[in-house]
Amino acid sequence: MAAAKRISDEPAFVLHSYDWSESSLILEVFCRQQGRVALVAKGAKKPSSNFRPVLLPLQPLLVTYTLTGDGSADIHTLKGAEWVGGHVMPTGDALLSGMYLNELLLRLLARADPHAALFDAYAGVVRVLASEHGDALEPVLRSFELLLLREIGLLPGLDVQTMTLEVLQPKTRYTLVPEGGLRAFSSADRVGLLGGQWQTLQRALDDAATYTATLRACAPVAAELKPQLRALLQYHCGSPMLRTRQLMIDLQAL
Repeated sequence: MAAAKRISDEPAFVLHSYDWSESSLILEVFCRQQGRVALVAKGAKKPSSNFRPVLLPLQPLLVTYTLTGDGSADIHTLKGAEWVGGHVMPTGDALLSGMYLNELLLRLLARADPHAALFDAYAGVVRVLASEHGDALEPVLRSFELLLLREIGLLPGLDVQTMTLEVLQPKTRYTLVPEGGLRAFSSADRVGLLGGQWQTLQRALDDAATYTATLRACAPVAAELKPQLRALLQYHCGSPMLRTRQLMIDLQAL
């Protein structure tokens, strides 16, 4: 029988948890080097458990766990979790936004598929959500949506029309649609961006400092980007509607 392999002090965030037994939890965790993994936290629900105050979403952790056999099992065993610290739990709209990002990662990332750059961007977004974010909330969400779509190969090039590969004209308006990618704006479309604005976003995504550059590029166009990116993300997530999106809609209707 193969010995258990140990993954030690892996930077991670808890995306979601659910009951496994009367005393234990199953965790969906986003790790920097290992990607999305499922862990069982045995005894985590007991009042005396060291895990209990640590295993919270939107908090930076270092986790240690074991992979039994060849590591192909769906669920691994959590052995240790340490809070890295640095910021408090987001509240209000920022908390809802963080849960929305977690749901996107759960729906769109395959297990055991590492995305270190995306992890770093996510950690940067979480720091903003936990701070006095002010007007930064919308740009950080839009920038992360762009980075996520690009990282998993679902974002078309933003400097050409997707179907024809024609270079965008800076002063012409274009819209991003789920079925056809980036195309010329029509009277039936609600929102779009000028070709020059799409090109600026593409240059930011290609920049060596991708997260910072994309955040800066999203700031002036965040409102117009929002419905286009949300439609594209929902298309790739499939049905049903994202739970956090439905919750936001319900709250706005109150």
